[in-house]
Amino acid sequence: MDKMGLGMLIVGIVLILGGAYGIWFFLPDVINVVKGGIGIVSLLAGIMFAGIGFILVKD
Repeated sequence: MDKMGLGMLIVGIVLILGGAYGIWFFLPDVINVVKGGIGIVSLLAGIMFAGIGFILVKD
């Protein structure tokens, strides 16, 4: 294993631990972000389905 690979491994482990701590510390906010993301995705999917349905009905 070379030095760069070992450095990347250590930095990756530190980032994983930092991210896990951040998620645990801000868990209610993380849940709200996930709920908002699900809402945005479902809104965009609904707009897409409505647009495709409108195009298909028009033909």
